[in-house]
Amino acid sequence: MINNHKLEKIVINNFSNTKLKLLFPPIILLIFIVFIFLSKGEFSVQKYIEIQKDLFYYLNDILSQLPSLQFNLTQIGNPLIFLALLTVFIVYAPKLWEGILTSIIISAAMSFIFKIIFDVPRPAEVFDNDSFVIIGETLKGYKSLPSGHSITTFTLITVLLLGFMPKEFKSKISWSISILLFGLIIAFSRVGVGAHYPLDVVIGGIIGYMSTIIGVNLNNQFNLWKWIKRKKYYPILMFFLIIGGFAIVSEISHNNLLIFYFSLATLLITLYLIIKIHGRKEN
Repeated sequence: MINNHKLEKIVINNFSNTKLKLLFPPIILLIFIVFIFLSKGEFSVQKYIEIQKDLFYYLNDILSQLPSLQFNLTQIGNPLIFLALLTVFIVYAPKLWEGILTSIIISAAMSFIFKIIFDVPRPAEVFDNDSFVIIGETLKGYKSLPSGHSITTFTLITVLLLGFMPKEFKSKISWSISILLFGLIIAFSRVGVGAHYPLDVVIGGIIGYMSTIIGVNLNNQFNLWKWIKRKKYYPILMFFLIIGGFAIVSEISHNNLLIFYFSLATLLITLYLIIKIHGRKEN
């Protein structure tokens, strides 16, 4: 078993100190958002779109000035790409991946349920498509709220935030600001490419954050994925890494983006490390 790495010990200690009380700030923020709508006298899909229409146009205009950057950034919110970028931690901090797997399942379920409940039309479904910038595929339909990419982004960003939280107070502040700012940059790229309204992104980020807090606590209680660090199960991981590699190659064939090559390279490095470790004889 690979359980004595420094990173692994840091993650184990930090996850064990993650409490459900961390859910209070996002819950308060959600209540505040609801209060804003109630203060406007109406809580409806039409009001939801109307109240942020001008902000959507403003942010879309600013962020779309760098279309290539926005298109690459928004791909990180794709679970396949972000998870591939984190695969190396399967080797060096498997506990992190225990948190990832539990949290990503919860966030995927919440994304599916809330998109059905809210049934909000996307910007391209409502606004004249020539009135704002669309980068990449034109997304229509009624699955705008919450943003799935933002949920994925903040689910995984929060896993990193919690897992590698420093001990010193000043370092905690700088780490938290840096990692959350990175998450916001990725999430708001969804507005930049014309796929979501600003509140889709904010609410998606809140859901992703809450999914991780719940996921880490569940994993602390039930230790759901402890097998992931055992060498005898490495062939299963190899299989999924190979499948993931082919999926990324398929993405490259459709959109030849730099971020895809980074994720593919990380995945291949992880595959090499796992094959190498699996081939060693037990002491």
